[in-house]
Amino acid sequence: MALNVVSVAPLYQGPDINEMNLITAETSNKPASPFQLFSPSRTKLTTIETKRIMSVMDEAIRKVEMVTLLSDVVANQAALGPDLLGADIKSELSHHEVISRNLMDSIQDLNDQNRKLQELEEVEDEKGAIEVVGAMEKLRARLPAMMQQVKDSTKNILRLLLPSPQAARLLQLQALGRSPQAQKFLNCLIELRSFLFEKLLTSPMEAKDMAQFIQDIRKQDQRNQEAVGALENELRESLKNKDSEVEKENFVIQELKNHLHQVLKFSENSLRRTKQEAEKQQKADFRTSQARIAKMQQDMTVLRMQYHNLVTENREQEQALRKKKYKVETEIENWIQKYDMEMEEKQAELEELDAIHKEEKIQLEELRKKHDVLREEFLQIREEQEVNSKKRLEAEEQLLLMVRAATLIQAVWKGYLVRSMLKSRKKKRAKGKAKAKAMGKSKKAKGKK
Repeated sequence: MALNVVSVAPLYQGPDINEMNLITAETSNKPASPFQLFSPSRTKLTTIETKRIMSVMDEAIRKVEMVTLLSDVVANQAALGPDLLGADIKSELSHHEVISRNLMDSIQDLNDQNRKLQELEEVEDEKGAIEVVGAMEKLRARLPAMMQQVKDSTKNILRLLLPSPQAARLLQLQALGRSPQAQKFLNCLIELRSFLFEKLLTSPMEAKDMAQFIQDIRKQDQRNQEAVGALENELRESLKNKDSEVEKENFVIQELKNHLHQVLKFSENSLRRTKQEAEKQQKADFRTSQARIAKMQQDMTVLRMQYHNLVTENREQEQALRKKKYKVETEIENWIQKYDMEMEEKQAELEELDAIHKEEKIQLEELRKKHDVLREEFLQIREEQEVNSKKRLEAEEQLLLMVRAATLIQAVWKGYLVRSMLKSRKKKRAKGKAKAKAMGKSKKAKGKK
């Protein structure tokens, strides 16, 4: 397992960390925020450990950029010649396309079987449902092996692309083919790199100053909270005073209501007096109206005579108007006949237009059915794209895990080598001291003799 991880993540081959566009404190005309006062004083990394950390992060970002563009390169590899990518990369991409298509076909078959199972459950066909469940289990058993093949193919493609700068530049030219989810993930990695770089540039003293500044801000916030509490107490006192004022106003309103009741009683008495006066006035008006009625009856007799004379005159005029009316009616009948003929023609035209409308309606229904079919296909394609994006994200996470494991293994191996070298040197020194002691003893013995 460790060998596989090391083979997937080769040593860092990117540009030097000092040659990259690192995020530094830029001057601007905008007023500096309180947190910008504690920006790191250094602009470059000085220790080997920090440079190694940033090199690992840059290598991870580079690999993620390549992996997120593999789907677009596989889809458009017909337009890329073997001279641009190389025969090995081209064949590996073709193999990757084949196993990816097989994986997608298996997932599609599994979805079809699932829909079929739901239909059989609605119909309550137990025998058919058992067969479909067996087929689904077989497909699920095949999926892990196929997913592992896709992962291995991705590792092989990365292993071939990393030593080839020409292929890496060609992938960078295909950046527009990256999905929005992959671009978002890549932007998050870049943001994480900038945060990590700023964290590595921050010295312990600067971190301590920042912590002190945050503590001062918290104390200031606590004082503000106490001031807010005092203001709330003042508000409650003012609300109590307002309630007492409202009670006073209610008392005034009650007094006004009592005064209004007295006014209503006075108005009832005045209304009674006015009613009595009105009855007296009505009797006087009745007497005068009797005299007026007698006079009006005399006028009516005169008007009846005038009416009789007018009736005789108007009968002659009526005869003349009847003749004129008959003539107008005949003309109206002619116009009605003409209108009926024109309306029949319009009705025929309306029926023709109605037939055309029905034909167009039938065509519209056909177009709607085609649109529904296209919409279902579009939804299936979008689901496939979502599945592809999820798989790409899983592959990227697996790649990051492998890179971290490889880095850890390499560090352990280097530590082991260093310790073994130190042990060998200690043994040599111990042997040298033992020989020196033995030589000294032999010389002393010879001197005594």
